[in-house]
Amino acid sequence: MQSSLVLQNLLSAPVLFFFLGILAVLLGSDLEIPSPLPKLFSLYLLLAIGFRGGVELAHSGLGSLVLLTISAAVLMSILVPISSFVMLRTRLDPYNAAAVAASYGSISAVTFITAQSFLNVLKVPFDGFMVAALALMESPAIVVGVVMAKLTGSNVAERDGEQAQGLRWREILQEAFLNGSIFLLIGSLVIGYLVAAFSPAGVEKMDPFTEKLFYGALCFFLLDMGLIAAQRLQDLRQAGAFLIGFAVLAPLLHALAGLAIARLLGLNQGDALLFMVLCASASYIAVPAAMRMTVPQANPSLYISTSLGVTFPFNVVVGIPTYMALVQRFIPAG
Repeated sequence: MQSSLVLQNLLSAPVLFFFLGILAVLLGSDLEIPSPLPKLFSLYLLLAIGFRGGVELAHSGLGSLVLLTISAAVLMSILVPISSFVMLRTRLDPYNAAAVAASYGSISAVTFITAQSFLNVLKVPFDGFMVAALALMESPAIVVGVVMAKLTGSNVAERDGEQAQGLRWREILQEAFLNGSIFLLIGSLVIGYLVAAFSPAGVEKMDPFTEKLFYGALCFFLLDMGLIAAQRLQDLRQAGAFLIGFAVLAPLLHALAGLAIARLLGLNQGDALLFMVLCASASYIAVPAAMRMTVPQANPSLYISTSLGVTFPFNVVVGIPTYMALVQRFIPAG
């Protein structure tokens, strides 16, 4: 791996602010972000990336490559939680295995945004339609995770003589498709597409909001994520060595699968990196919200601490430049 890629990533402002948040907690600083602000910045980032992605999607059109890439992304969001569940069941009960597997089958929008910023620093072009893949990868993993938890959990409950709870499809689908972050991302994508297609002047009016403020908002949000990630470090003791190892190994394996698919599809280097990041990242917002409601038997400390305390910083600091080095090695520039 080229050391310059690591340095460029480590010395970018968003990553440095992430480390600042971690350092604040480790040194016992009283630095904190008032609770409404992180939520506001999270919503802003989703709105901005969705809108910009919709604009780019309108410009690129819905060609065969776009549809194949989106289909491959959705397929990965189904296969990853299934394969992860099989591996996790060797050590965990079905509920915790399903919750962790769903987290790793889903995506982290902030990791995706950080990868986009990394590509911008390298001046590597990428297409906006990857945001459509981002928007559609979260829900299938939630549904798969809940179904696996209920089906395998029911078998265990019946074996132990307990009463099993049935699948509540309305509740599952509501969390999967109407979760606030998913709804805003998909809605912003559609709005961006419609504005670009039918009212191009509206895109220019949105530029100061979606373009100029974006990098600063990302820095602020990653500062807060650093604070939260450091606070979750103590939960890793409960996760244990097996889950910590899984939280590092899983993104690498999923990224390699993403690289193979990207090469097969003929994606350019920028899109290939984003596809790998989508496959390698883990959800710590939408999936935990869904699991708490639909799989209350699962321990939140396990699936939140692994995705947020290990996989997120691993991807942001080490994973993205590693994946880019692999992209440069196996996917031709052009």
